[in-house]
Amino acid sequence: MIPLEQIKIYLLDMDGTFYLGNQIFDWSYTFLDKLKEQNKSFYFLTNNSSNSRERYVEKLTKMGLTVTPDKVITSGEATTIHLSKRKPGAKIYLAGTPALEKEFQDAGFKLTDKNPDFVVIGFDTTLTYEKLWKVCDFVRNGVEYIATHPDFNCPIEGGYMPDIGGIIAFIRACTGKEPDKIIGKPNHYIVDAVMEKLGVEKNEVAMVGDRLYTDIAMGVNSGITSILVLSGETTLKDLENSTIQPDYIFDHLGKIADSI
Repeated sequence: MIPLEQIKIYLLDMDGTFYLGNQIFDWSYTFLDKLKEQNKSFYFLTNNSSNSRERYVEKLTKMGLTVTPDKVITSGEATTIHLSKRKPGAKIYLAGTPALEKEFQDAGFKLTDKNPDFVVIGFDTTLTYEKLWKVCDFVRNGVEYIATHPDFNCPIEGGYMPDIGGIIAFIRACTGKEPDKIIGKPNHYIVDAVMEKLGVEKNEVAMVGDRLYTDIAMGVNSGITSILVLSGETTLKDLENSTIQPDYIFDHLGKIADSI
C-alpha cells in the first residue's frame, strides 16, 4: 500500500464524493485547501460522455467552485486519448451528443458514416434509430467497436436516466457482439489515458470515490491507490460482502485532508 504522503494527484468522483445533488460538501473545500498547501493536484473524473467539460465547469461554478475545464476528465476525452495513440486522425462513426462530436473533432478525428476505422458509442441523449442501425451494420461487418463507458443508469436529481448500458444491450441483441473495448470506469483504459495526459506514474495517483463497483474497482483494475469515502452510496456493511476492497477508507474528503 502506497503511503498517502506520496500521492501527488487525486482523481475525484463527483456526486456523493465532492458534492451531493447541487450542494458541495463543506469538507470538500478543506480538502482542496490542503492539496494547495502541499502543492498537490486534483482532477474530476467522470464516466459521463454526454456533456462537455465546460458543462461540468458551469455546474461547479453555480455551486460555488471556480475551476478550469482542464480539471475535468471525461470518458469521452479518455476515449480520444486512447484512439489518438492507436491511430491519430482515424475515421470514426460516432453515436454521441454534439458535445462528444466536438470532443472528437477537436482531437483531430474525422467523423464519417462511410468505411470508418472505428465505431464509437457514447452516452447519446440525441440517439436515433438511424444511428443504432448504422452502428449495428458496422459492428456486424467487423469494424472495431468501442464504448466510452459501461453505466446502465445516470443519476439525476430525483432518480435516474437510462445510460449507455442500454445502448450496448441493444447492439448486443442485434449483432451478438460486445464492445471490443470499454474505456471508462471500472476499466483501466481511462486511467491509462489519464497517465498519458498528465505525464505521471501510477504510484503518484489515487482515485477517490463513493462507489465500489466503479471508482474503487477502477483503482484495483488499473493498479492505482483507491480511496473509498462513505459520504455517498457505499456503507461499511456493503464492504463486508464485497470482493472489491479499497486501499483506504475515510468518512469523507475532510478526513483525507486530516491524514495527508
